[in-house]
Amino acid sequence: MIPYPPIDPVLFRIGPLHVRWYGLMYVLGFIASYLLIPRQARSRAIGLQGSRIDSLIFCLFVGLLAGARLGYILFYQYNNLVDFLRHPIQIIAVWQGGMSFHGGLVGCIVAGWFFCRKNKMPFRAVADSVVVTAPIGLGMGRIGNFINGELFGRPTDVPWAMVFPQGGPMPRHPSQLYEALMEGAVLFALLWMLRKRAFPDGMMIAFFLIFYGTFRFVIEFFREPDVHLGFILGPVTTGQLLSAAMAGAGLGVALLMRTKQHAT
Repeated sequence: MIPYPPIDPVLFRIGPLHVRWYGLMYVLGFIASYLLIPRQARSRAIGLQGSRIDSLIFCLFVGLLAGARLGYILFYQYNNLVDFLRHPIQIIAVWQGGMSFHGGLVGCIVAGWFFCRKNKMPFRAVADSVVVTAPIGLGMGRIGNFINGELFGRPTDVPWAMVFPQGGPMPRHPSQLYEALMEGAVLFALLWMLRKRAFPDGMMIAFFLIFYGTFRFVIEFFREPDVHLGFILGPVTTGQLLSAAMAGAGLGVALLMRTKQHAT
């Protein structure tokens, strides 16, 4: 067993202002996207440079926060939906925790679509340029979860198991680190390598959905299900259902792109 590192989730304090590691990870992820999006040949070809990058990153940031929070409420807190409607201030209380990746993805898609429509830019090409950088933020976010001691894994006796402060006395899988590795580093390496291939616009989106959905589905077997939801279909969790839907959607997009390519 490996001791869980006692890292203070708060990076530093300035009076009543608390800057947390988790929030910093979000910021670093967007900075990485801001730097890497304009470096791609696809971005230069469609004019995704300069002030357009600034506007796009702002739109995606708003879409991510709104989508991730609403997704958490709809996907993981639907039993308490009436309470949220009675106290709507709780809907925007992101500082209390509760964010859904799948909801954040939908929020980013909607925000990106509005950005492309307003600026008369090709949505699929823009999305392809953005999505290859997304795993950096995803990986950093999982490291933030690890520092917070949340979203830990299921009990295990593997040599690298850890006892998390919020997980009781049982050693558990550090599943946040599994996700940081697979959904962050490995996924980024795959997409960054594939981005130079002569795929039709939209294929990077498909690859992201397929790979992320598959990685997340597998890692969910090591992650402790949400206490208030547990398992919903035998050994299957809500996260696995959403991830399977993502992978299926990615396969659908890939088949559609291949069909269009052969038709032309």
